[in-house]
Order: sequence, then structure tokens, then C-alpha cells
Amino acid sequence: MGIGTIVVLGALAVLVVYAIMLYNNLVQVKHNVSKAWANIDVLLKQRHDELPKLVETCKQYMTFEQDTLVRVMEARSRVSTAREAQNVGALGPAEGVLRATLGNLFALAEAYPDLKTNQTFQQLQTRISGLENAIADRREFYNESVNINNVRIEQFPDSIIAGMFSFKPAPLLEFQAEEKADVDVKKLFNS
Repeated sequence: MGIGTIVVLGALAVLVVYAIMLYNNLVQVKHNVSKAWANIDVLLKQRHDELPKLVETCKQYMTFEQDTLVRVMEARSRVSTAREAQNVGALGPAEGVLRATLGNLFALAEAYPDLKTNQTFQQLQTRISGLENAIADRREFYNESVNINNVRIEQFPDSIIAGMFSFKPAPLLEFQAEEKADVDVKKLFNS
């Protein structure tokens, strides 16, 4: 074997090792997106399990507010359906409706002093508010993971490996314009 053959084989070996490293990095980025979605899914499931308890507690006090309780449960169902289907596009709007109905529920609770002082209601309200904050944090992490994935599979030379092994872009978790608008607290208290 001549020196030229050794150089060519060495260059090929370096190229193969580099391609393997790119592939492994892309796999890790893809799985980070899946992990970020799974984190959101866990929190959505926890909130899904807590909402019936909150509604049941409210039912004991809010005899004239059944419409609000029904809307909370309907919104919960839409979020659950989107979550189970892993439909990121439907999850954003469903989340917006659920957050709005929960806001209405908590605002209406102000009119029921016995409910506001009920320890179960307070614990559930605190728990659900904590879950909402955690979900917001996880949504941010998910979108960051998706962004990294989508950029990596489009950048050269990663795009070559991504194309060869069918790496796909992931959808961002986006929200409707009304969800991003400031909340009209006065309107919530007057509803």
C-alpha cells in the first residue's frame, strides 16, 4: 500500500466518523423534542386529573354557575383529546380555551366567600395554578427543542445526514392571538 492509499483511507475513516457523530447528534436532538413533549404530556395529564376535583368542589357552592363548570369540563376534554392524539396544532387553541374558562371559574369564585375559604378549593386552585406555570415552562422548553431540531436538520452538513435518514421537522406549539393578549380582569370579575 502506498502513502496515497493510506491518506485516502484515513480521510474516508475521518469522514465516516464525522458522519456518525452528526447522525448521533441529530438523533439526540430528535429525542430531546420527544422528551420535551412527554414532559408537557405528564403535566397536562396531572391537570386533567385535578380539574374534576376542582369542579366537584365548586359544584357544592356554585349552584347558579353550572354553565361555567360545564365549559371548564368541555375545554378539559378538548385538551385531553389533543394531548392523546399528540396534535400540537390543536393543543394550542384548546389550551387557550381551557385557560380562559379556568380564569372565569377562579374569578367567579370571588363571589362565593365560603368557596374561597374552603381548604380543598384553595389547595386545588394552588395545585392547578402551579401546574399552569409548569406547563408554560415546559412549552417554552418544547419550542426551544423543536427550534434546535428544525435548524439542525436544515443546516449543512447536518441536512445531508438528515435527508438520508428522513429526519423530519417538528411542529412548534403555537397559540392564537387572543391568548397572547392581555387579560381583561375587570371583565372576568363582571361575568
